[in-house]
Amino acid sequence: MRMRTGNRLGEAPGHRLGRRFGWLWAAYGTSALGTWLAFGAFPLIAIRVLHTGPAGVAALSSVGAAVGAAVAVPLGPWVEFRRRRRVLIAMDLVRFAALLTVPAAYALGVLGFLQLLLVSVVVAAADITFRAASGAYLKTLLPAGDLLVANARFESTAWTTTIIGPPLGGAAIGLLGPVATVVADAVSYLLSAMGIRAVGGHEPRPEPRKAARTRAGDLLDGWRYLLADATLRPLFFNTAVFNALVMATSPLLAVLMLDRLGFTPWQYGLAFAVPSIGGLLGSRLARPLVTRFGQHQVLVMSGALRALWPVGLVFLGPGTGGLLLVIGVESGLIFCCGVFNPVHATYRLERTATERVTRTLSAWAVTTKASTALLTAVWGVLGGLLGPRPAIGLAGALLLATPLLLPRGAAVPSRPEPAPGRAREGVD
Repeated sequence: MRMRTGNRLGEAPGHRLGRRFGWLWAAYGTSALGTWLAFGAFPLIAIRVLHTGPAGVAALSSVGAAVGAAVAVPLGPWVEFRRRRRVLIAMDLVRFAALLTVPAAYALGVLGFLQLLLVSVVVAAADITFRAASGAYLKTLLPAGDLLVANARFESTAWTTTIIGPPLGGAAIGLLGPVATVVADAVSYLLSAMGIRAVGGHEPRPEPRKAARTRAGDLLDGWRYLLADATLRPLFFNTAVFNALVMATSPLLAVLMLDRLGFTPWQYGLAFAVPSIGGLLGSRLARPLVTRFGQHQVLVMSGALRALWPVGLVFLGPGTGGLLLVIGVESGLIFCCGVFNPVHATYRLERTATERVTRTLSAWAVTTKASTALLTAVWGVLGGLLGPRPAIGLAGALLLATPLLLPRGAAVPSRPEPAPGRAREGVD
């Protein structure tokens, strides 16, 4: 692993990445804002419209993600031989169409739990495919030295929209109901597709022989690549377990706050919006920290520190004190994640050969989704048996062991490959 990623890390924050990246960045910000406006919309609809209990809310997250991950498995190698930008646009349009069915069914009075589940499956599969294609597209759009700059900007944008989105979404839910934010989320994907279309540029056509069919062995190629790499492998396991344990408690935390402890939707949104300031700060510090201390040290330290916070949620109580506790715990967690995420994303792209990026990122995302689905289902059962609070505490205790899965020892050099040049300007 490289201890330094080049002189570009020390460049001024105003470093320009070009018009095409600007459109891609704008598209990302638009869809991210829509996602956070609809933060918790499906659990809220399940709880308040369909009167679903903790096990049902957990199943909505777990089954949808698991089936979506299974659907996405063959899409990784398929996307490898397709033009990435067209795939990104298609996945945005798929999510737009799927989400619009929810307000349509609600308006007609026929919305049911099964439909929410099916929409979750489609959106989960499209999410995985989009993420895999976007990583590969970014690596061909920018030189290697600009990847950390770009990923830090994406991360900053993600946390900025997290600050803005949940409070606005909570207010919209209070005034118009939870389905209104699903409409906003759907429209954001349409606008994102338009932004990606505006990126322009040319992508060479894939070889017809390769594009014609996907071999069965290609489905496992991403996992083989990850498991064969001595430093990607522990990072792969660490992020899968960490993300799964954190996300597995989200439905239980929603039930605990919105049902058991009586928090309002706007308070629930505020509890996750204010801490996002920490994520914004962390993402801004990621590049200077790597410049000073090196990529490996920042990756390991931020990855370890982020595991210390979630166990504090076991002490959550009602009222202002409980709200401040959630904000404090989430602030610490999100600050560490804000540092870790862009460094992790950049390192992963640097370590992965360009022709393997889509399959590798697809395998990574499928594993994360599947492990999250599995643990969400398990924690849904635990929440039903033990109650939300003990189940949240157990997840927090297990998270304390996740730093053991981080890469150890000296950094390993990246696999050599020629630096990708900028894609030629023009229109496909």
